[in-house]
Amino acid sequence: MPSKRLAAVDSGRCVACGSCCKVCPKGAVSVWRGVTAVVDGALCIGCGKCQKECPAGAIVLNNREAAV
Repeated sequence: MPSKRLAAVDSGRCVACGSCCKVCPKGAVSVWRGVTAVVDGALCIGCGKCQKECPAGAIVLNNREAAV
């Protein structure tokens, strides 16, 4: 069963550094066209590692139900 949390990226704050991608244990985060990080909700386990690693503070954890 997936986590009740899901990472979401604020593309306006994201600097596309890729730090979040490197720490995601499931490979759920990628940088799209060198512009912004994106999260694959099917892979995200809501662990928060990407949020903690983001130097721009561009990642938040939302309730999965609210994100649907």
